[in-house]
Amino acid sequence: MGRFLFVTPPLTGHVNPAVGVAAALAARGHEVAWAGQPQVIRRLAGDGADVFPCAVPRGLPQRDASLKGPAAFRFLWEEFLIPLAEAMAPGIRAAIARFRPQVVVADQQAIAGGLVADGLGLPWVSSATTSAELVDPLAGMPKVAAWLDDLLDGLRARIDGGPADPRMSPHGVLAFTTRELLGPAPLPKRVRLVGPSIGGRAPTGDFPWDWLDPAMPTVFVTLGTANVDAAGDFLGAAARGLSRVAGIRTVVADPGGAVGQVGDTVLVVPRVPQMALLARVDAVVCHSGHNTVCESLWHGVPLVVAPIRDDQPIVAGQVVDAGAGIRLRFGRAKPDRIATAVTKVLDDPAYRSAAEKVGASFREAGGAATAADHLEALLG
Repeated sequence: MGRFLFVTPPLTGHVNPAVGVAAALAARGHEVAWAGQPQVIRRLAGDGADVFPCAVPRGLPQRDASLKGPAAFRFLWEEFLIPLAEAMAPGIRAAIARFRPQVVVADQQAIAGGLVADGLGLPWVSSATTSAELVDPLAGMPKVAAWLDDLLDGLRARIDGGPADPRMSPHGVLAFTTRELLGPAPLPKRVRLVGPSIGGRAPTGDFPWDWLDPAMPTVFVTLGTANVDAAGDFLGAAARGLSRVAGIRTVVADPGGAVGQVGDTVLVVPRVPQMALLARVDAVVCHSGHNTVCESLWHGVPLVVAPIRDDQPIVAGQVVDAGAGIRLRFGRAKPDRIATAVTKVLDDPAYRSAAEKVGASFREAGGAATAADHLEALLG
């Protein structure tokens, strides 16, 4: 049996896919450990998860939702990914020394994981929780690419990291998507399209299931866990708009408490057991985060997507190209526009049919089990 170390950033959407893969490996008798933030990992993987703690920089800045394009890219790397990597590197190195993994699985945004493993000569695999980094996002931007190369070279020197690209391991890249959603973009041969990793997660709390009415369509509205700063106006607009649509019920996930109760047909709650709820809804309104999109499509649920930043516009384009949803502009998503888009995806069966087609491709790809197969192959 093998020993696998998963390195993840303190971001729910990046830990969730790894949880399913780790559970699949553990079920086969392998030893699994984690390097990251214990409270985040154990909340998702369970209290029994073996976690080697990694530091997180104090005062990581909150990015303004209005930051777009090159400015957003620069902020992501200079203010978040590089400081996070420097803070995590000692913990990752200590985890490797104590756990002695045979394979390291490093999230693309936990870049110290790949660099440290590469520097130590360990086999390691990149975990691509979104499709944005599967193709070169800096193609045609040589100055930006050179700037990033310099940034990474400086980081390598400070943490004694290896020479490989920390986002694209030469040993393989696990991509939690399929061609039916990704589209025809050419990919490096080392990318493995395994489909979403869905299982293995710890229970996430109660929900008033009796509030749902099986005779009425249910719409779920969420902006995920990393967009609380930008959520209020959009969630409020969605709640108001959908409260006016006859014959539906709406559940709004509002972790920041920005939305008051809006009528009898809208339920506003701080959090939901998302996978269980998605099995019982008919449409999803979201920010086009890759996990929420994939979990919705896994259940054959069509989407209304309003991307905010980062990879979200790319994923939103994939949803539209697949025929599985409608795209709105986040800053212009007024109540009536949201209501109109939701009504359209509910009334036109083509959206659900397309969503079900993508969902079928996810299940066929194998998800966590297929990812575990690829990782086992590295044991030699």
